[in-house]
Amino acid sequence: MSRSAFWALSVAILRGFVRDRAAVFFAVVFPLMFLVLFGGLLGNQDQGKVDLVQVGAVPLVEDLPDDARAAFDDTFEVTTSNDLAAALEKVRKGDADVAIEQRGDRLVAHYTQTDQVGAAITQGTLRAFVDGANVAASGRPPTYVFDPRRVEDDSLTTIQFVTPGLLGWAVAMSAAFGAAATLQGWRQSKLLRRLQLAPVGTGTIVAARVAVTLVVALGQLAIFLGLGAAAFGLRLTGSWWMAVPLIVVGTLCFMAIGLLAGALAKTTEGAVNLANFLVLPMAFLSGSFFPLDGAPAWLRHLSEVLPLKHLNTGMLDVMVRGEGPGAAVVPLLILAGFAVVVTLLAARLFRWETT
Repeated sequence: MSRSAFWALSVAILRGFVRDRAAVFFAVVFPLMFLVLFGGLLGNQDQGKVDLVQVGAVPLVEDLPDDARAAFDDTFEVTTSNDLAAALEKVRKGDADVAIEQRGDRLVAHYTQTDQVGAAITQGTLRAFVDGANVAASGRPPTYVFDPRRVEDDSLTTIQFVTPGLLGWAVAMSAAFGAAATLQGWRQSKLLRRLQLAPVGTGTIVAARVAVTLVVALGQLAIFLGLGAAAFGLRLTGSWWMAVPLIVVGTLCFMAIGLLAGALAKTTEGAVNLANFLVLPMAFLSGSFFPLDGAPAWLRHLSEVLPLKHLNTGMLDVMVRGEGPGAAVVPLLILAGFAVVVTLLAARLFRWETT
């Protein structure tokens, strides 16, 4: 093998890579984006306080020694309430991490299993304070007993909490990728021009593509729920059937994102890569894989503007948290609004042929 030929070929390949802006982006910038993302999500940052609702008088907390009370106040953001049912509802909805009440010498902690890691940390921390109170009463039998209780039905298992997020991510990926690849593929193959000249109306073509995508999305819903129930003990609660309109509107929303990617890109590969660039980070920032309770505040605020976050939250409310149909109304409106805006933007940027 000629050394000069090897170096000449290597330099030519390197120059080709550097000149390909898409290749440089997805090889260098895209991975760096995830470094920043995971650094923000999982980095060594100060942990936020645990939101705790104190129901009624809790002498165990109120009588803590000064140093223990200071540590308690550093750990928990405490609000007080005399309404146990309202406090439990706040925990169930995720507006608080735990609600505590004292029944005699028993500290009862009502927590949510939605965030299992957070629940474990909260229970461990409260248990440590209970143990500390018992140590303070040394020489006598333990004064206080820690009693953790889930606010959800005991029949709910881990599969209930992971299914909505993973289903939302699967629907988003399928709808966005399918729309992006179809639009760009048809444009590259000149099929769009042929369809434009065909006797079939544009509305018929669009309706057929939308119908197929919705059938695929509803098929994903059926497979997820069927497999989850048959293999992993998935049990649906509340108004779980509201997941159907959420999936339908969510599919239209992510089809719009795929159309935008297809309108902006010049090749099928570019359209798919752009759709991936838009949807995959959104999955991490929307709680599809893990909750964002421990993420920095700026990331949690950013997630509120992402459509996948509202799709996941809506399905979690109606499938797991036992909420009624009304819990899906706001997510449906947000997803529908997002779909309309992005579709109009994609239509404005659309070109019949690659320029």
